[in-house]
Amino acid sequence: MAWKERLQSAMAPCLMDELITPEVLGFDIDGVVADTMAVFVRLARERYGLVGLSKDDLNEYDLFRCLSLDRSIIEDLICLTLDDEHTLQVPPFPGAPEVLTELSRHAPLRFITARIWPESITEWLRLQLPEVPQNRIQVIATGAPEAKLKILQELGVRYFVEDRLETCHFLAQDGIQPLVFDQPWNRTDTAYPRFHSWVQLRDCLEGINGWGDEA
Repeated sequence: MAWKERLQSAMAPCLMDELITPEVLGFDIDGVVADTMAVFVRLARERYGLVGLSKDDLNEYDLFRCLSLDRSIIEDLICLTLDDEHTLQVPPFPGAPEVLTELSRHAPLRFITARIWPESITEWLRLQLPEVPQNRIQVIATGAPEAKLKILQELGVRYFVEDRLETCHFLAQDGIQPLVFDQPWNRTDTAYPRFHSWVQLRDCLEGINGWGDEA
């Protein structure tokens, strides 16, 4: 397939000392699978005329600290970005649907999100992963990043792909290995394995770190 050829040419060596078994891997969604802030930037340009804004300007997870805008504008953009309508407009990161589809053949996909409501992002995932049976997609909405730890421990997750550094810190303190998905807002810390693409992540998964012969 053409996408495999493109991704294979970009493959980098695994960043981990050992390969990750799919059964012990979990994922955040926004900022990892879903390029949610691309919609935030688009809405900022369309609704508030912030044509010069880019994702690179979002260099802190706390948007109120990195954007010189009225608090009400930022709150409006956050609410719009995360509502049902705009959630379904979020693009996936390149390679994410393909890698997750392949991963689902080896283990169920576990997504732990700090969103309050899981319905719209679950629908989004199903739309992005049409070849994955619905019973292979598990989405748990915690409502707060700090609540992720208990859920991950209950699920037996040992590796978690995350974009928020503060979440990475407290997961690491309790024995869960954070895998940082590179974003402008998480580049101040190099303590954890960092992945710049789904290609790099795929290359670290045991059992699927080679493309194989499948079509």
